[in-house]
Amino acid sequence: MCGICGLWNRHGVSEQTVRAMAQEIRHRGPDEEGFYFRQTIGLANRRLSIIDLNAGKQPICNENGQVWVVFNGEIYNYPSLKQRLLQQGHLFKTNSDTEVIVHLYEEYGVDCVKELRGMFAFALWDEARQRLLLARDPLGQKPLYYTFQEDRFAFASEIKALLCDRTEKSQLNARAIHNYISLRYIPETDTLFQGIHKLLAGHILLLENGEVRHSPYWALHYTPKASGSEEELTAQLRQLLLETIDCHMLSDVPVGAFLSGGLDSSLIVAMMSAVSPKPIKTFSIGVREQSFDELPYARMVAARYGTDHHEMIVEADLVTNLPKMIWHMEEPVDPFAFGVFSAAQLASQHVKVVLGGDGGDELFAGYDRYVGNQLVELYCMLPSFLRRKILHPIIERLPDNYSYNNVVQKLRWLMAMSETDTGHRYAHSASYLRFSHVHKQVLYTDLLWQELQEIHSTDYLVQLFNTDNAEHLVDKMLYTDSKTRLADHLLMVGDRMTMAHSLEGRSPFVDQQVVEFVAHMPATLKIKGRQLKYVQRQIAREFLPKELIERPKKGFGFPLAYWFRGELGEVTARVFESSMLVEAGYLRLDSMMALLQSHRNGVTDHNYRLWVLLNLELWYRIFMGNSSVETLKAYLQESMKPVKLYPAAPLPNVPVPQPVQ
Repeated sequence: MCGICGLWNRHGVSEQTVRAMAQEIRHRGPDEEGFYFRQTIGLANRRLSIIDLNAGKQPICNENGQVWVVFNGEIYNYPSLKQRLLQQGHLFKTNSDTEVIVHLYEEYGVDCVKELRGMFAFALWDEARQRLLLARDPLGQKPLYYTFQEDRFAFASEIKALLCDRTEKSQLNARAIHNYISLRYIPETDTLFQGIHKLLAGHILLLENGEVRHSPYWALHYTPKASGSEEELTAQLRQLLLETIDCHMLSDVPVGAFLSGGLDSSLIVAMMSAVSPKPIKTFSIGVREQSFDELPYARMVAARYGTDHHEMIVEADLVTNLPKMIWHMEEPVDPFAFGVFSAAQLASQHVKVVLGGDGGDELFAGYDRYVGNQLVELYCMLPSFLRRKILHPIIERLPDNYSYNNVVQKLRWLMAMSETDTGHRYAHSASYLRFSHVHKQVLYTDLLWQELQEIHSTDYLVQLFNTDNAEHLVDKMLYTDSKTRLADHLLMVGDRMTMAHSLEGRSPFVDQQVVEFVAHMPATLKIKGRQLKYVQRQIAREFLPKELIERPKKGFGFPLAYWFRGELGEVTARVFESSMLVEAGYLRLDSMMALLQSHRNGVTDHNYRLWVLLNLELWYRIFMGNSSVETLKAYLQESMKPVKLYPAAPLPNVPVPQPVQ
């Protein structure tokens, strides 16, 4: 695991700029740094030493010094690739996975990326061709950003490094904010910074002759379906998971695992224990509010496998950590990220590498909305007259107490979903807790609304849903999530929050071979009846207690709804009152305060919307307002003093269905 960056300039590269870029991402690789400079190109690496600790320093070149690479990630099949390359006559000077890439490039050119099994982002310079190749792994586990301006091209693992190469102040990408507050992530190549783009998962980029071209090298398909009985396919998947977890433990430094108490991380720990001769180090966090705490289940798994278990209780101490987390994320911090950040902080005190269960829900179908959308299909079989004239008026008259996961909300969600076609229905269900298009009209200033009103954030989801990569409804939902929620949100959070503590996070469930195998399994093995993750649960019965396997999905969370009615709400009010986004003409203060007032009065639970707005404001102050993390932390601490909320104009009465996740 490392951080990489570099600069190409037709008129000559600045070594000082490249070194400054590398310094900005030193947390990704605190062990050492390395550089390569040659006229128009400069490459840099910050290394977190995991494999070949002594000889694996980057950049690494081929035998004649004409091909150079900087690399972030791990190549799990590098031992077999190295043996093949040795037989083909290539010479190696290290035992690192990084060196395999340069020799693969010599052998296969840009198609070398198709040989790699792992998580990676790399940049390769071909001196003879004056060609720069960038590549990102198929599922998007490792990030890579770039900017191209006239005769200058820069790339980096994190955006903050690219900001070192800018001569003018960064500008906000309003379209990215528009999409983020609805989707929880930023789709496609956008970032919150104008002119800075992300390389998409499963893509390569070529800079050659002063021109940039990017193209996909991998695509996920859910057809044709694999042949074999349920028992045969389940046995094959079980063996593949054990082999995958075994190779993901490849390391010259200590390896541990996150253990949340959920099915995904628990199965990872169980299988690690099955293939490891030594006890696994496991790391869990919890909260004091018992209804949100999953530590008892984590302890159950730790005890069963005799792990070297470590725990930490976290509280509403967001004032201390939130500015730092936003600096690392370079965009708003999802509440989920606070859990990863805390767990990574704990794990980094004991190990350098940690495995986690990221991707299990998107791979095996673990979200309730997957079943919910199937139920809507059945509901829509009822005559339209019966639904609209009889059932819907009854549902609309039912009182709603706005508590999470109640029956009335589910019925209203069912009613709302039945009014749209399948693609739009899924897009709506995947963004229901966030800002709708109508809510944005009230939140934005008139000028911003005029700019963005024609952009519907869910259109991108509908487009993906309607591709021919999948046929079954369940597979269509899984494919859409793999291209959006997984690549642009969950895996990004995992990378940034672990690297914030110089910790390498690995996710066996999103291994390319595992993902492809499960994609081709029949959809009925992912959801059987109303049982989510059916095939995963069948495998887990061999490894985990029955009560853990059969309990309802919960997921680690924080009681934000309660916190916003207390101290966090007071801090948020202070921040809103001095909002730089309001001052800059993007958002309306009265609408922001109305959301907070409604939430604190118990009228409507707006906890996620408030969290997004608070984070956006802090992000803007750090990256557009030039506030330092420490300055912002001190400001937030001062803002914790009691504050009186004032009434403001309410948002329009727009139904916001809130089914289960």
